[in-house]
Amino acid sequence: QVQLVESGGGLVQAGGSLRLSCAASGNIVRPSVMGWYRQAPGKQRDLVAKITSGGSTNYANSVKGRFTVSGDNAKSTVFLQMNSLKADDTAVYYCYAQILTTELIPRTFWGRGTQVTVSS
Repeated sequence: QVQLVESGGGLVQAGGSLRLSCAASGNIVRPSVMGWYRQAPGKQRDLVAKITSGGSTNYANSVKGRFTVSGDNAKSTVFLQMNSLKADDTAVYYCYAQILTTELIPRTFWGRGTQVTVSS
């Protein structure tokens, strides 16, 4: 199977920065898309940013200009640099990946999540 492990969450003051990392391991041929979702208490899980194997990126409007997603497809890793953090960015951040497995079946996998708390 495939495992995604996130790191880099924590507590930061408003205006500060954090960098999230996620590494996928297991029965991987190649990831096609990797990225980040977030879920605040009482809200649905929403896309934050994603990057394709070709390097194309997409961002939620609320984070454009503040967050940057990057990745290393060969290492099955994805990063999220978060700058100018706001209290509204407080959420559990989940790494996700669409991966072609060694069974030659594309599947979506999720990490367990990492808490980001921004104090105002």
